[in-house]
Amino acid sequence: MAQQEAREGKLRPARRLTLADDVYESIKTLVMDHILPPGERVNIDALARELDVSPTPVREALARLEADGLVRKRPLSGYTTTPLLTRAEFDDLFEVRLLLEGATAGRAAAHASTEERQRISTEAAATIDVEAGDGYRRHAAFTALDATFHDLIAEVAGSPLLRESITRLHSHLHLHRLYFPVTGAPDTNTEHQRIAAAIAAGDSDAAAEAMRAHLTAARERHLPAFDQLPAAGAPRDPA
Repeated sequence: MAQQEAREGKLRPARRLTLADDVYESIKTLVMDHILPPGERVNIDALARELDVSPTPVREALARLEADGLVRKRPLSGYTTTPLLTRAEFDDLFEVRLLLEGATAGRAAAHASTEERQRISTEAAATIDVEAGDGYRRHAAFTALDATFHDLIAEVAGSPLLRESITRLHSHLHLHRLYFPVTGAPDTNTEHQRIAAAIAAGDSDAAAEAMRAHLTAARERHLPAFDQLPAAGAPRDPA
């Protein structure tokens, strides 16, 4: 009953002019807020009824969410929501990010044009304060800006393979779905600006180090999701 009430609070009829995007965002919010719990089968027909749309845009949204790493499709079984990161997966994710994104920031500092350095500085200075609201919608803008900043650096680095590897991690979605440290937003902003300043100065070593320091700090901000539970437990549902 409580879960159904929560679903009703998150869902609303989709706007017809932006149907595909609206359905995608509605279902994404359900997944991010654990209204569709991790590891649960997704009922396409039920979602279509709740959103007052046909099953087609729901299937299209789920295909996009699969690309985001938020749902999985299994033969003959349909879609299920992706389980939360385990502590081992969490640690592994940051080890990979430290390797890839540190190198990427260094490459960006070496290869960026004047215009690209300005774009990175502008993104770093963007306001990423958490807005008032409830659940994922409260910090969706932060999530988007955080992802854009990291993706821009990967783009400027000039290595399509590096950029694709970083994008496929879907780290911003997995981490914010796991646990969102609201108090960390100002720290993230400051850390982004340090990375941008090093790239603007063309200092590859400083840019790589600033990125690694940012990721190390971000890792620490997310650890309470595990520390508040028994070692063998899964991260607590934040909803």
